[in-house]
This record gives sequence, structure tokens and C-alpha cells, in this order.
Amino acid sequence: MATQTDDSQIIEIDVRTDEMLVNMGPQHPSTHGVLRLVLRTDGEIVSEVTPHIGYLHRCAEKIGENLTPRQWVPYTDRMDYLAGMNMNLGWALVVEKLLDYDLPEKARHLRVIIAELGRIASHLVGMGTFGLDLGSFSPFLYAFREREKILDLFEEVCGARLTYSYLTVGGATSDLPGGWLQKCEAFLEQFEPVIAEYHALLTTNSIFVKRTAGIGTMSPELAIAYGCSGPVLRGSGIDQDLRRDGEERYTEMYDGYAFEVIVEKDGHYPRDHDYPAVPREAELGDSWHRFYVRMLEVMQAIDLIRQGIDRYSTSSGSWGEPIKLNQRLPAGEAYLETEAPRGQMGFYLVSDGSAIPWRVRARSSCFCNLSVAEVLCRNILIADIPAIVGSLDVVMGEIDR
Repeated sequence: MATQTDDSQIIEIDVRTDEMLVNMGPQHPSTHGVLRLVLRTDGEIVSEVTPHIGYLHRCAEKIGENLTPRQWVPYTDRMDYLAGMNMNLGWALVVEKLLDYDLPEKARHLRVIIAELGRIASHLVGMGTFGLDLGSFSPFLYAFREREKILDLFEEVCGARLTYSYLTVGGATSDLPGGWLQKCEAFLEQFEPVIAEYHALLTTNSIFVKRTAGIGTMSPELAIAYGCSGPVLRGSGIDQDLRRDGEERYTEMYDGYAFEVIVEKDGHYPRDHDYPAVPREAELGDSWHRFYVRMLEVMQAIDLIRQGIDRYSTSSGSWGEPIKLNQRLPAGEAYLETEAPRGQMGFYLVSDGSAIPWRVRARSSCFCNLSVAEVLCRNILIADIPAIVGSLDVVMGEIDR
């Protein structure tokens, strides 16, 4: 830097800045839970981000090796606590795989309805808190207003609003109450037009677009290399969804359902004429696209729920009464992944022939999705950290199991 004295003599001064280590979290509103990010900064520029996890660790997997499979169902609720129904489903399916149990048709449709309602509720939280991270408060209120109506439906079927333990081995703990399907249809009719308001508040908002478009761009190769899944993977243009591409025991749950994987192909998303256009500033794989995929999946889930209601209403037989597992489990092992709202959620179960599993493990989608933050957050502004981490939509209960 050059300065000039009164006698017009120019003096050269060498100005240097020192790097700083800044702790973001673990009690920071933009880290979505007890996540600690250590930022290496030079002024406003972040050169390195190191995630530190473990603040919510509860030994859930070890507890699963000391309980029967049905007793462990409530612990799955507390992994991704914003999508408890989807966590219940994953564990129930892997136990049923070990038992070689075939689910009744009516129970299959019941699970589709409940799982897709859970997907909508989860994405609503992701949308609302993402706006909150970037300084927009109204979308948060809009999202929770509609989410409360889904929780009302969940409360009616199982009595709980956050940790449900409803989908269990064999089907569900109880059948859907009388009149519940009509209430669900009424909610969908009311909810579908409201989505246009979300697009106006965030998706097409010029300030939101500037904060997210072209920020944290992740190439398809990088997404695959880090094991990303769910909307984070599809936001980079990878056409993969376990509801279509997963194991048969899971995909047969959606057998006969019409749906398209939400991913950009040739510059367009499925049924793109129904949705806002992709802004010119956006790049495939950026924070905006990861958000947009979730918004489109909300519309997709509405279609799937309606199909599920029609099929459930015309199905005969059992709704899937829980299997009593007080006796011994078959000796062997089973692993199965489901398409949870945040990506591939896998459960691994090993039995030595006793009533209690010998090994229980969970594969977290958020763990892999968060790991790529170290690469995405290099050489960016501090203000862009919340946009990138928020677009990954992590839940620490699933990572710190």
C-alpha cells in the first residue's frame, strides 16, 4: 500500500493479514443443530472448513444390540427426527428382510402414504430453515403452518407429533382411523396451491437467487466421490432414486406408482412447465438446485400420496399388524437402504439366532452429504457458509447416532 507524506514523498508500506480460526457452532442457528465448523479465514475469505461432529452422539447402534428389534423402533425416530416415519420404515424393512416376511398389499400402500407425508414435512422444514439462514423469516412461518397440519394427521394415527414409532415390523402399530383418508385428501387440496407462494417467497426471489445461484457448485463426479445421495446428489444432475433403483424389497412398495425422478435432464426438470423456470444465474449442482429439487419433490410426493390413497381404499386384507418378536430371530444378516428425505438411509442387522440382534448399524445419508462441505466451502465468503450448509439440509441426530 502506498501513502504520501506532506512533502510529497511516497512511502511503500507492506500490509499483511493473518489467518484466523473461527468457530461456527456448535450453538449457531445456521449449523442446523449441534454442528461445529472450524473456519480458516483470511479476512472475509474462507480457505478451509473442518466439520466437527459428535456433540449429539447417543450410542444408538450399541443400544440396538441390547434390545429386541421392536424395542429399538423408538430409537430410529431420534435419528432423523424431522423424518421419523421414514426412519421407522427403513428399520422395519430390514427386519422383515431378515425374517423373509412379505408385507400385505394394503400395508404397502399405507406405508407409501405415511412415508411421503413424512417427506413433505421434512422438506418443509428444510425450505423454511434455509430461508431463515439467509435472512428471510416469512418462509419459515409459512412452512411450519402447513407442517403442523401434517403433524395433526400423524397425531391422529399414532398419538405423537415428532417421534412416532408407527411404522413397525409387519406393517404399522394400527390401521388408519376412520375418516383419516378424507382429511388427508382435504389437506392435499388445500396445500397444493400454497406451494406457489413458496416459489414466490424463495425460489424466484431475486435476493435468494443471488445468495444461492452459483454458490457451492458440486460436480456430478464430486457428488459420487463423496457418496452423496438424495436431493444433494440429484441437485448435481445424477439420476438416482432408491424408490426406483433400490432393492426389490423396497421398490416393490412403489410398484405400480407413476412418478419421475426429480433431476435435471437436458436443462429441464420433469414437468418443468408446472414450475418456475431455472434462473440464468444458476449452475447445475449449486445451492439453488439442491433447494429446487426438494421443492419439486414436495409436488411429487403429493401425487404419490393421492395414488396411495386410491390403492389403499380399494385394497383388501390386513393393514399389516405388528409381528411379535419375543422369540428368536433367524440367524443371518440383512442390509437395506431406503430413499429417506435426505438420501440413502441404510440399516444393517446381524443375528446370531437369539431374540436380540448381535450387530446393529446405520448408514447415514447426512454424514456423507456433510463431508463434501469441506470441498464446497473453499475460497468463498464467510456469508456464503450458511447458504452451502443449509442447502445440504443435514440433521445431526442422524449423523451422531
